[in-house]
Amino acid sequence: MDISRGFHEFASDNTAGICPEALAAIAEANTAAAAAYGDDQWTAQLRDRVREIFETDCEVFLVFNGTAANALALAQLCRSFHSVVCHTHAHIHTDECGAPEFFSGGAKLLLVDGDNGKIDIDRARDVVARQPQLHAQKPRVISITQATELGTVYSRDEIVAVSEFAKAREMYLHMDGARFANAIANLKCAPKEITWRAGVDVLCFGGTKNGLPAGELVVFFEQDLAREFDYRIKQAGQLGSKSRFLAAAWLGLLGNDVWRKNARVANDFAQQLAKRLRDHAKIDIVFPVEANAVFVRFTNEFAAELEKRGWHFYKFIEPDVYRLMCSWATRAEEIDRLLGDIERVRPTSS
Repeated sequence: MDISRGFHEFASDNTAGICPEALAAIAEANTAAAAAYGDDQWTAQLRDRVREIFETDCEVFLVFNGTAANALALAQLCRSFHSVVCHTHAHIHTDECGAPEFFSGGAKLLLVDGDNGKIDIDRARDVVARQPQLHAQKPRVISITQATELGTVYSRDEIVAVSEFAKAREMYLHMDGARFANAIANLKCAPKEITWRAGVDVLCFGGTKNGLPAGELVVFFEQDLAREFDYRIKQAGQLGSKSRFLAAAWLGLLGNDVWRKNARVANDFAQQLAKRLRDHAKIDIVFPVEANAVFVRFTNEFAAELEKRGWHFYKFIEPDVYRLMCSWATRAEEIDRLLGDIERVRPTSS
């Protein structure tokens, strides 16, 4: 058994390595000196490539990670007396250490429930209606996650409905797209159809979970909204002096539709894993499997026995719900090994 692999295969899609195409592109960019701080040819090519993919003249910015992408994008849209409507399980609320509030100078997050990780618009309407003028922070943005933190995917019609809700209240629509590629792989649509054509104002386009070593994109579909965002990036410590390597990795990922292929692989393995867990191991699958996440119900004792065998995965939401993630690098034999250990553990934990 290869201990060096760490048994982290299903802990997170962040545990996977760099996909070969991105790694090769980084090496190719490492052959000579180049202009620094984003004035290089790779960064320029990346912006053009993103505009081709989304079929619009958008503004494109590189940052190092998803927390910075979300926090700075929201800070660009908000002032300190504004608020952001998001799902109770939104990453900007649960996993970013107050970064959106910090970088916006104090904008408040207004939490809304909804099934399967999606914002319930009726509940959002109630939350917004309860903000008295001048006596509460003014709702300015609604943020959705695509794919959601619970592994589900907003349809185009659902995004349009959220956008219409936002626009009727002079609010912006932000999309946390840490797993945007997985949503595209599920919906099999052009990226424009679930972004600017559906009313999204700014997208945080994730690459790290799809095969990059680092680097996320902030894409503004309304150019006026991006005014002086480069200064915000610099002030936040997110301007890379050798940003050509971030850009080159993105070019490797976006070239030849590698980003779509990687996402399809991750999604397909998630479907296989869910089916085998449900049909053969009789494990309860908690949420619809629409991207690369599989949420299962384990007893704490059962999970502890698997952890003794070296498996690592996150406990999520409820006391007995755990998340298993697939990635571009998942292999069939890893699913076989996990299912084998589940069968061996079952008698001792039942």
